[in-house]
Amino acid sequence: MAHQFIAMFEILNHFQKKFKPLTKEGLRFQGLSLIDVKRKKHVIMISKPFVFDNRKLPKVYDGLEIKAKIEGDLPEEFKVDARREYIWAPQRFEKFVDRCSDEIRKKFKQPDMSRAEMLDALAFGNFDAHKKKCTELLNEGKIPPLSLN
Repeated sequence: MAHQFIAMFEILNHFQKKFKPLTKEGLRFQGLSLIDVKRKKHVIMISKPFVFDNRKLPKVYDGLEIKAKIEGDLPEEFKVDARREYIWAPQRFEKFVDRCSDEIRKKFKQPDMSRAEMLDALAFGNFDAHKKKCTELLNEGKIPPLSLN
């Protein structure tokens, strides 16, 4: 067990070294977190601003999942009652990108960034995969229907 824990800390240390340049873009390392006591499942916890290029981070690093929290304020499109509406609905990302594309390009220092690239960057690294997953969750009744007022 102690061996396993040491190995996880080594993985965390390598992850921090590899992705340290992203701290200039707002990435913060929170450390290891136990998210499932029964299965003894640990994850690497990070935090980042909402406008962050998620394509630069893996979903899993050396066997450990990466879990992220958003630091700071969310754009108006995402300020909803999360008990009644699904905060990460794909249409919210689309509305935000359509409203703020110039600011997003400036933040990412990519003046030629396409709408699709912005959506991928913001929506967890792959907008189409996120949209598909949301549709599945909606059909299974696991997330509420979208209402954009």
